[in-house]
Amino acid sequence: MRPTMRPGYEFGYWVGATCADGTVGKNYVSLIVNDEDFAGKYAKCLTAATGLPARLEPVTRPSGYLQRDLPGFRVRVVSSYVADALRQYAGGDAHHMRQGFPRVVLKDLATFEGFLDGYVDGDGFRHKHWQGRTVTSANVPFLVELATIIGARFTPLIGKASQLVVTDRWQRRGTFAEEEHPMHLVERHTAEVSEVRPHTATGAKPFTLYTYRLDPHPGFLVNGHLVRAPG
Repeated sequence: MRPTMRPGYEFGYWVGATCADGTVGKNYVSLIVNDEDFAGKYAKCLTAATGLPARLEPVTRPSGYLQRDLPGFRVRVVSSYVADALRQYAGGDAHHMRQGFPRVVLKDLATFEGFLDGYVDGDGFRHKHWQGRTVTSANVPFLVELATIIGARFTPLIGKASQLVVTDRWQRRGTFAEEEHPMHLVERHTAEVSEVRPHTATGAKPFTLYTYRLDPHPGFLVNGHLVRAPG
């Protein structure tokens, strides 16, 4: 089943929660958390955004602090397409410390609001005594882009995880601007031939030999199969 990416709040929430707390593997996407409500919402949004079935699984994971296993919940979907799409959104690397801000969530305000909710549910908290939330991350460039989008002041902490305050009234600043970015995986690119050099065939039967070198990547996909340049 080929996923169909659908913009909207659910898409934004799924991307935001994955950026905060998820794992993007070679051919899967997963989220393991202690909060059942969070995991359940993530599963519902993932399905709504991609069309792929997602469900909760009870799991246990070790706690270094408590020195014992703790119960938790996992949502895992096997799809190389979805995993590659998330890497595309995050600039090619979905690792929490290296991922770029997924500007695909700027498609419209509903999608971005979903992203904020998902990201805060994973790496933030809501304040009890005033209308606002705080997110925490050691990925400073990521927070810098987010701060610019919501018009917030942000001062990173050197060598520590930094915090960004998101007031509920951030929209009044008028800094949000919609942007169009590919939601579906970009799988086709044009190739430019930079040089052609003839080769003389040897042997009893003449033939034509074609060799090539790819730059900057040594391989490409043909109908989903990896093809590499000859060595």
